[in-house]
Amino acid sequence: MADSTHTVTNQAPPLVGYDVYTADRALTEAVERHVAPELRDVAHEELSALGQTAGSSQAQEWGTQANENPPKLRTHDRYGNRIDEVDFHPAWHRLLGHGVSAGLVNAWNRPAGHVRRAAGFLVWTQAEAGHGCPLSMTHASVPALRTDPALAAEWEPRLTSTVYEQGLRPAAEKAGSLFGMGMTEKQGGSDVRANTTRAEPLAADGEYVLTGHKWFCSAPMSDGFLVLAQAAGGLTCFLVPRVLDDGTRNVFRIQRLKDKLGNRSNASSEVEFDRTWARRVGDEGRGVRTIIEMVAATRLDCVLGSAALMRQAVAQAVHHSAYRSAFGGLLIDKPLMRNVLADLALESEAATTLGLRLAAAYDAAADDAGERAFLRLAVPAAKYWVTKRCTPVVAESLECLGGNGYVEESGMPRLLRESPLNSIWEGSGNVQALDVLRALQREPEALNAFLKEVGTARGADHRLDAAIKNLLTELADLEGIEARARRLVERMALVLQGSLLVRWAPPEVADAFCASRLGGDWGTALGTLPHSLDLASVVERARAVV
Repeated sequence: MADSTHTVTNQAPPLVGYDVYTADRALTEAVERHVAPELRDVAHEELSALGQTAGSSQAQEWGTQANENPPKLRTHDRYGNRIDEVDFHPAWHRLLGHGVSAGLVNAWNRPAGHVRRAAGFLVWTQAEAGHGCPLSMTHASVPALRTDPALAAEWEPRLTSTVYEQGLRPAAEKAGSLFGMGMTEKQGGSDVRANTTRAEPLAADGEYVLTGHKWFCSAPMSDGFLVLAQAAGGLTCFLVPRVLDDGTRNVFRIQRLKDKLGNRSNASSEVEFDRTWARRVGDEGRGVRTIIEMVAATRLDCVLGSAALMRQAVAQAVHHSAYRSAFGGLLIDKPLMRNVLADLALESEAATTLGLRLAAAYDAAADDAGERAFLRLAVPAAKYWVTKRCTPVVAESLECLGGNGYVEESGMPRLLRESPLNSIWEGSGNVQALDVLRALQREPEALNAFLKEVGTARGADHRLDAAIKNLLTELADLEGIEARARRLVERMALVLQGSLLVRWAPPEVADAFCASRLGGDWGTALGTLPHSLDLASVVERARAVV
């Protein structure tokens, strides 16, 4: 006989068993827009297949397992030999393997590769965000390695492979490899020119030994790492393999794993080098310029990763509100809740639209100097703003679920813990803002390309026109520019998002964005949009229908 004393009613069903890709109208429209007609069917099919897996109960369970069973460090084997290995839960390997097989480590060797990979990254990391770190670093290492054709010829086929092979073995014995990076040290953090790790040349050309440390080194079971160290000619980039060609372990002493706020499925470690063998990448003294290609690509992934977190949080909030009744009706039909959901949906769509526009610029940049110049300003501006918006969006989305959202089983606390990460990784907010200032001061072609992009929508919305005019006024005033850099970069990002939405989003989305973000008819909290807007259509567009 059943022990139940009541029947459970008025609880939203889980958002599971759906296609994460096709349920996201902003994303599918962006792919349609940025992918050539002859490739669209293939792109939609591959992304829909990935979306179905991402929305499955199996993938969601992998995400839960990988975070409830975080990685464990084993510095020595049972006999006392130093091994420096990290054990991951099988769910981590399934997530990572699926991401690799879906091509999320390779945008470089296929048509519309950056747009297709960006969309896939945004879809797949909604299942679990932590494993996106090695996917991102592996993908981003390719342009840095290409500064040395011999190294690129050796490593690029494995780094762009769709085969995932776990475990430490000589890279030449594996069909696919993963890469990490090591830049920051205890004393310097973002100021990498303060690094003290030393590089001493060996007799063979391009070979060195490194002595020093790295304070943050994520995914330490990767096959190789791009690191910065001080050589005779200055700060230089090096490739450090975990296993040498003869099968012996390189000196890569993992001191401990960080106990992090979020991103708990992923291992972030402290590493020491003691005459660790390395290969130079690029010329001595050119380390920052060499590795900056990797940093630029991972900064785009910070935008995409935050867009993924926001999309998943907003999808959960809208889904819950579509099923939950209170005070005589569904939450989604209540004017105040509709305002909150619409405001959240605007942030999510603006982030997705901007992220895919940047990916399209990467696809075009090889043959278009204007797109390269556009990226120089747009990437750090987008990285600054989109990652900053992630935490308030996720927190407000969690609140839409009430107490249910505060419970770990809902998945919302994991999203909230993850949300600040991308604003820190690859340079925090101040670093991004100062990078924008450097580009403005040293690369006038970057500003010209940026203004050309936002100006494309000029005349289509009076609030956007006014915002562009105000931005030009701010850009012309250099007094106290560093102290107000955040304000300036915020305005740049909002004007860029507004321009994109005016051109490409439905009128109700563009109208609401321009009224609030550009026109000033908005409060300081989410859910304060003008009541006269078509908020119901904005919310319905954001709904993920199972």
